[in-house]
Amino acid sequence: MKRVLAIILGGGAGTRLQPLTLTRAKPAVPLGGNYRLIDIPISNCINSGINQIYALTQFNSQSLNRHISLTYNLSSSFSGGFVEVLAAQQTPDSPSWFQGTADAVRQYRELFEAWDVDQLLILSGDQLYRMDYAAFIEAHRASGAALTVGALPVDAAMAQGFGLMRTDGDGRIQEFREKPRGEALEAMRVDTAALGLAADEAQRRPFLASMGIYVFERTTLFDLLSSHPEATDFGKDIIPTALASGLRLQSHLFDGYWEDIGTIKAFYEANLALADDQPAFSFYAEAAPIYTRSRYLPPSQIHDAQIRRSIVSEGCRLDRCVVDHCVLGLRLRVEEGVVLKDTLVMGADSSESERQRAALRAQGGVPLGIGRGSHVANAILDKNVRIGCDVQVINKDHVQEADRSALGFTIRDGIVVIEKNATLADGTII
Repeated sequence: MKRVLAIILGGGAGTRLQPLTLTRAKPAVPLGGNYRLIDIPISNCINSGINQIYALTQFNSQSLNRHISLTYNLSSSFSGGFVEVLAAQQTPDSPSWFQGTADAVRQYRELFEAWDVDQLLILSGDQLYRMDYAAFIEAHRASGAALTVGALPVDAAMAQGFGLMRTDGDGRIQEFREKPRGEALEAMRVDTAALGLAADEAQRRPFLASMGIYVFERTTLFDLLSSHPEATDFGKDIIPTALASGLRLQSHLFDGYWEDIGTIKAFYEANLALADDQPAFSFYAEAAPIYTRSRYLPPSQIHDAQIRRSIVSEGCRLDRCVVDHCVLGLRLRVEEGVVLKDTLVMGADSSESERQRAALRAQGGVPLGIGRGSHVANAILDKNVRIGCDVQVINKDHVQEADRSALGFTIRDGIVVIEKNATLADGTII
């Protein structure tokens, strides 16, 4: 895979993931206790033998830069290569920010063209999955296609939210439609059994959705970007244009776990699913590990706590509490009498000693973590939150949507999100 350049698209402002993206780029959002979203596509690349990687972003890229620089020194750790963040910039030739996925690549075209590679692998920075890109690229090369699109078999309910492909029995794309409905949707049915899906699954999932993962031949990508300057998005613009021009476009069936975690609800559910008895996706895979930053934290201390179906990251201390189906991030302190249920807690960037915590309380402050006697359910607690004693984060009024940033929280799809660095005073009820 030495002649492949990978480009990870970090997306826009991440408004669907706010408030988690208010101070960080979407690929830098913490995931699964120890990780960040960007670790998924980068790890897939490394495990596939691809180590020339750019990540494109245009919003709040500082934390993403820091994470990548501290984590991925590929030149020493992975036998050559690099991972580099490219932030959107305004220049005389490109006076505007990225207008879409294709425009993001176009604005850095000169840099990418300078690489002597055969294919460019275009990836998304907000998806959870494990894929062997080497097999994907080899299938692309064997087909002789100009462009190959990662294809996920889906049912009719899911299909309405995706760009869909209609293919022949060999997987060659005949038609592409963005989020079709009604008769237009029915017209996109495909015999997915002919593409390798089991017969019962082919009947249940007869549509091929674009995963937003592409392998382009080098000349094809740059020709399409230069000859169609009005095309800003790969799905809506570039793929239909390539089809209309007569290029050979191929689909590549992927039948593993895949989740687009671009919304608060999807992000919350995907994280908690990691703690299930038999999770559909697991970070435990010796042959294809997910890499992240090594922080050299001590093991977690658990003192007479009840923990069920949960993930507890390094550097935590749990004292006589109940943790039920939760994902707990780094350096989290949970005090006596706390009940956490169906909750994602992202942890903290630093720890506080017992002396520091006592001094804070003496001054009327709230230490990091979750204070004595508090109850939190169906929630996301961003990094560095300070939850006082006897606090209830339970969405007692069953509110579905609310913006209360001035009070340190937001509600999306009934999920309470306590914002980064927020403090909830003793006795607060949400």
